[in-house]
Amino acid sequence: QVQLVESGGGLVQAGGSLRLSCAASGRTFSSYAMGWFRQAPGKEREFVAADSWSGGSTDYADSVKGRFTISRDNAKNTVYLQMNSLKPEDTAVYYCAAGYGLGPWALGGRYDYWGQGTQVTVSS
Repeated sequence: QVQLVESGGGLVQAGGSLRLSCAASGRTFSSYAMGWFRQAPGKEREFVAADSWSGGSTDYADSVKGRFTISRDNAKNTVYLQMNSLKPEDTAVYYCAAGYGLGPWALGGRYDYWGQGTQVTVSS
């Protein structure tokens, strides 16, 4: 069992930055692929970024490439999402997820555990 707790969301102006954190319980954190997804009001949940369990392999949605960076600290059981150059369309609840086994990690169905989400609001 893995429990995930996100933090770091908030209100920011367009062009600003936020860093989301996701703290995971459990001793096998390094064995899990970690992903970030988001869901805006009235929209489907969408993939944002993923870091595979093997490390060094990341994937991003086209809409965030060059602006967002996913990273992980296995010693702290934490995955981060650095978000720069934020746009109003980035407004959503952001969820982190942990998956074990094979990807593709852009698919939400591959993940076994989800956090409760953290709200990110970008004002224009």
